[in-house]
Amino acid sequence: MHNFDFIVIGSGPAGQKAAIQAAKLGKRVAVVDRRAAVGGVCLHTGTVPSKTLREAVLYLSGYNQRGLYGEGYRLKEDLTIADLKQRLNTTIQREVEVILSQLGRNGVTVYNGAASFVDEHQIRVTDDKGKVTELHADFFLIATGTHPSRPESYPFASGKVIDSDAILELTELPRSLTVIGAGVIGVEYASIFSALDVEVNLIDGRDTLLGFMDRELTDELVHQFREQGMVVRLGENVATMTEESDGSILTSLQSGKQVRSDIVLVAAGRSGSTKTLNLAAAGVEETPRHLIEVNDYYQSNQPHIYAAGDIIGFPSLASTSMEQGRQAACHAFGQENRNPLRNFPFGIYAVPEMSMVGATEQELTKKSIPYEVGVARLRETARGQIMGLEHGVLKLIFGLEKRELLGVHIIGEGATELVHIGQAALVLNGGLDYFLNNVFNYPTLAEAYKIAALDAWNRLS
Repeated sequence: MHNFDFIVIGSGPAGQKAAIQAAKLGKRVAVVDRRAAVGGVCLHTGTVPSKTLREAVLYLSGYNQRGLYGEGYRLKEDLTIADLKQRLNTTIQREVEVILSQLGRNGVTVYNGAASFVDEHQIRVTDDKGKVTELHADFFLIATGTHPSRPESYPFASGKVIDSDAILELTELPRSLTVIGAGVIGVEYASIFSALDVEVNLIDGRDTLLGFMDRELTDELVHQFREQGMVVRLGENVATMTEESDGSILTSLQSGKQVRSDIVLVAAGRSGSTKTLNLAAAGVEETPRHLIEVNDYYQSNQPHIYAAGDIIGFPSLASTSMEQGRQAACHAFGQENRNPLRNFPFGIYAVPEMSMVGATEQELTKKSIPYEVGVARLRETARGQIMGLEHGVLKLIFGLEKRELLGVHIIGEGATELVHIGQAALVLNGGLDYFLNNVFNYPTLAEAYKIAALDAWNRLS
């Protein structure tokens, strides 16, 4: 039996930060992960692979240079999956090394194997060779993340219907792709493959995609998708999905429409990865989707067992997961550091990028909060012209009475970086005058903040 103060199950963003925080408080800490390499879903099948794939596609295809050199510009003809995976494998390997170094420097012990609770304070870790190790701890953090849902009616056994984990295992680029589900994952992969000149159909049963984002910007996103040649079908539900004699997949919609493609990516929800944890032995309750409900301090119904990251549901972001894990570790050892995680940014790494922080127009209208907007087109900036940008919008929302900043919404190149300027202003109670009275580097895309603020000032005046 090995005894620890704190055991973390899962080595993704939440688990990493929780373990390091507990170690910095002088505690004996262990991290358990079922994979042979640390990093969790985020590093191996989720955030990092999809974003790395996106960057490789935009660079190798020459997509970002077409505004300067024309739509026919290609940096590398006949791109292959091997070209894209080379960069992906290098990134993952280096990230694993960084994480192991951080854990090692902080004295965190790492166990590779599947964890299963024996009782409230003991787990059994079984590695891939069958070796079993018993671990005991005063406190636990469950940070095992989620996995793609697989509807039983879909023919996954064909190998032509895949989820967001299996898409990273493709050996060749498809000529056509149907994506079921226009959430974050579906939108990102649909746009990445469209940038590779793959024929893409994006299908979702809802009337809008990314409903939590500002409607004006999602309308712009759909417009750009269609300009790229993508077929976007919203308000459409799948009736049947069958493999044809030629190896293609025929997706029939309830409306009677039919879509034929080489591959179908199902990105229609995720479930918590708790199957092997034997949570019942520890008395931990879970939802029908196998998520763990927690209180404001990330405690489950068993106060000494915490949970953080995607396993607790919304917002399911790597960025918020890190902070959740850190706060959980602090609370476990009497170092309460309560931060309700308000005004955090969302980033959608599609082509083009989208990011937001604060309120949307729809939310403010529903709450009857008066506001005014200011808009800047990224192509209006000198930096945008230098980069050959043809699209991109930065939109600021200000309160009508106090002229305080209420929301920031960006679509276009660098959106996920640009948003942090607006986030800082919003969190620190900045307003219209901040953007009007301060100087931004020239030429930069950040100058769009001043352009948008001047637009809002004109409207308010």
